Amino acid sequence: MKARLALLVMGAAALVAAKPPLRFQPDPSSVIAAEIAFNRLAQDKGQWTAFRATAADDAVMFMPGRVLAKDWLKGRADPSAPVSWSPSIAYVSCGGDLAASTGNWKRTDGSAGYFTTIWRRDKKGAWKWILDHGDTLASPRAAPEFLTGKVATCKRGAGQDRPPTMPMGKPDKNAPPPPPDESLLWGVDSATDGGRTVTVSLWNGTGYDVVIRDVVAAGKGKTGS
Repeated sequence: MKARLALLVMGAAALVAAKPPLRFQPDPSSVIAAEIAFNRLAQDKGQWTAFRATAADDAVMFMPGRVLAKDWLKGRADPSAPVSWSPSIAYVSCGGDLAASTGNWKRTDGSAGYFTTIWRRDKKGAWKWILDHGDTLASPRAAPEFLTGKVATCKRGAGQDRPPTMPMGKPDKNAPPPPPDESLLWGVDSATDGGRTVTVSLWNGTGYDVVIRDVVAAGKGKTGS
């Protein structure tokens, strides 16, 4: 009886080990919900507290130069008046585990600007941000009447080239691998004068559409300000 029980346990363990990786639905509404919850946490608990709670271990931000978020945020006191932001649109890879959102932010002093966040799901399926950046504007970008989202197609054509984006680093060891279809690509191109361009491209079945292109001048564009 004990031998039979041992075989059953071993068989169950083998089934668990053979279980395929968790698949996610490519749902833009979940990204928008994560962005809204991120902002709500900032208002309720503090700006940098919210950034720490929602960042992946390898997340980067700009102050205005590129920094590793967990190092820069460690022990950082929250500002008395947090920035407030709202997403306008979310783009999601066809595999459902990588996304980008962009929208407007504002401060109590009347200043305003835009932000772009790159999100990646962790092993439990929660969205964690891996890049957050933005810049000030003379006036906010026009916001759509309704929040919108777009999902990349999984269809892949033969002989297609990737767009000239520059992915930043590799996922940490605890994070799932990037979508094998490469349906959503993002990158940061650093200019020689210290500025940067953040680009997000979405696969449409035959090529890539550049859906976000943020150009930030040197010395500008601090995350969360």
